[in-house]
Amino acid sequence: MKAILAVLFLAAAASTWPFGAWQRVSPEPILGPQGDGWESAGVFNPTVVRHDGKIVMLYRAQDKAGTSRLGYATSTDGVHFTRRAEPVLSPEAEYEKDGGVEDPRLVKIADTFYLTYTGYNKKDAQLCLATSKDLVRWDRKGVILPAYKGLWNAGWTKAGAIVPEKINGKWWMYYLGTAPDKTDQMGLASSPDLLHWSDELDAPVLPKRPGRFDSRVVEPGPAPLVIDDGIVMVYNGADDALVYRAGLVRFDRKDPRRVLTRTDEPVFVPETAWEKVGQVPNVVFVEGMLRDGARWLFYYGGADKTVGVATAPVLR
Repeated sequence: MKAILAVLFLAAAASTWPFGAWQRVSPEPILGPQGDGWESAGVFNPTVVRHDGKIVMLYRAQDKAGTSRLGYATSTDGVHFTRRAEPVLSPEAEYEKDGGVEDPRLVKIADTFYLTYTGYNKKDAQLCLATSKDLVRWDRKGVILPAYKGLWNAGWTKAGAIVPEKINGKWWMYYLGTAPDKTDQMGLASSPDLLHWSDELDAPVLPKRPGRFDSRVVEPGPAPLVIDDGIVMVYNGADDALVYRAGLVRFDRKDPRRVLTRTDEPVFVPETAWEKVGQVPNVVFVEGMLRDGARWLFYYGGADKTVGVATAPVLR
């Protein structure tokens, strides 16, 4: 399977995508659960950004009661990380109580870091926003896309991937919403100020595809990459058996609502034992991406328990 995916991807990569075929940097997780406290059950779904000469990772950490917090770790080589002893974001607001803060995604705009995350109170999951200057002290901005109140997303909201530059005078964000048929699909929201968001469309911008790797879930990954010929995004797709794999999509740079290219096959799939067995089996879930010289690094959660990293060569 791995060889077939690499051949299929490389056949189209040079003309479509800014990176080549993916491969694991390490056969083992680079982070996992530890201790008996706030990160004892799972450490997964990381986001990354460069700050003060280091790679900073924020990751979802889950305790044995199922409550999630955001941990903080730094690295100089992108593989070996040193963790901060305490989380940098813990459940405090009413919309976070008991369930916690989950699945972060980061983007830096000017001198401010914008963190989208899922606030979960064991009843509803909603897309939330916080801002920071240093990645440690966070200012909550609240729920930015409430559950059950969208134009097409009739359930929960999650996974905000903000485009890092204005297009047509607005900010744009791809997100996950739950459609009336209970499938999770990708929506598009816009904002005048990065704080107040509203649905841009009355239907998913990237819908599910029956019979493919993304037939049940189509969820944004890291913040998109804006290049000359489009807005490139890694996304997470799940099939009817809820096996999670990574795919790619390219939107029109002048019109973020328009899909130009989408991979027919996944570019990254669960293969190792720790990606197939965990809190949720058969999951690779990408939320972090950055360029490191002549390579791209992709950070992902394995089976909702550990953190892995993959790499791909820079093509353009």
